Amino acid sequence: MKIKLYSKMQKTKLKQTEIGMIPEDWEVEEIGEVAEVVGGGTPSTKISEYWDGDIAWITPRDLSTFKFRYIKRGERNITKKGLENSSAKLLPKETVLLTTRAPVGYLAIADNQVTTNQGFRSLIPNDKTISEFLFYLLKKNVEILKSNASGTTFGELSGSRLKALQFAFPNVEEQSSIAKILSSLDSKIELNQQMNKTLEAIGQAIFKHWFIDFEFPNEKGKPYKSSGGEMVDSELGEIPKGWEVNELGEFIEFVKGRKPNQVFGNDEDGLMPQILIDVLDGGTPFFSNSENMVQSDETDIIMVMDGASSGRTERGFAGILGSTLAKIKVKELNQDYVYCLLKIKEDDIKQNTTGTSIPHADKKKIEKYLIAVPPKKILEDFRINFNQILFRQILIRKENKNLSQIRDSLLPKLMSGKIRVPVEVRA
Repeated sequence: MKIKLYSKMQKTKLKQTEIGMIPEDWEVEEIGEVAEVVGGGTPSTKISEYWDGDIAWITPRDLSTFKFRYIKRGERNITKKGLENSSAKLLPKETVLLTTRAPVGYLAIADNQVTTNQGFRSLIPNDKTISEFLFYLLKKNVEILKSNASGTTFGELSGSRLKALQFAFPNVEEQSSIAKILSSLDSKIELNQQMNKTLEAIGQAIFKHWFIDFEFPNEKGKPYKSSGGEMVDSELGEIPKGWEVNELGEFIEFVKGRKPNQVFGNDEDGLMPQILIDVLDGGTPFFSNSENMVQSDETDIIMVMDGASSGRTERGFAGILGSTLAKIKVKELNQDYVYCLLKIKEDDIKQNTTGTSIPHADKKKIEKYLIAVPPKKILEDFRINFNQILFRQILIRKENKNLSQIRDSLLPKLMSGKIRVPVEVRA
């Protein structure tokens, strides 16, 4: 993929408008003039025949950790009866989905027909705009969307207020060119994200093959169990001869992160990036002084300890741990084995948190997990195999960080007309 912006841009004449200076050949339009704004709804949860159908139904929660532009479905589907007996609307492909409460500003584009709950005001573009341009325009102006929300308990952007918001629009051809530049970057980012998911799945498959199916390579390089390797009874069932059963707590220690006294928006000398849940999701970090803080390098295991995603386990992040995260120090075993084990246990950890109002990962339960401990030679062989996957994931994540910075730098310039096409885009 190559994106080339001509270094010598055409000079743009500007004009004064009600929203400020914009290119002379652009027009100020209200959202309601370029798109139909459609609300959503929720069928009664007490009527089972309204649910588990084949109509995609999207909620703000579905977009809370969504990392792509196009979405096909959420966690739940509704039936035709559910659609007919609620205020949910069937939205066409290419509709821009915008959450307008709890919170305001999550965005996606419908990859097929979908419905949403009442937390959305979705935008069906007309012939004055195209979906991807509208998506990026709103993404660039999320703070404006939030500032126009009202309400005491939580902010909500009303349909009438959204329709009245004004932005600058070039003609559809230029919109298409702008969208191509930004979407080519996002396409590469999304491809990398899929690659990392695939690498993660490969790593977990290797771990399962070696340490659950006990098909690690024997001295002759053949699968141990299916090649007649000797098995013995244990508390976990049959395990290879020479392995031991221990509690995981004998080998790990939780080191909780801390909240820094001061954070900065820029990477200045002596500062380190702060690792928060948003950063795990690809967000831009803040920075702080590392003194008296818990530091993590890219090979360390990180677990979310507090909040809705308690139990989530990650690797590949270097910086200072926020107060809702913990680093898991590993003794005797290696980090690769423990990381893969915790990923396999991740759903169980998430479903068995402590706390009432705020969930917390249950350290005692985690420490009580019984594990089959292999000899050091097998652990070392696994580390060598798994590290190839880990470091490839780290490189991909770094590439995505650079691509995201380029996209985020271009976004305001393209949307304001400071950078104009013509451009040459080759994918």
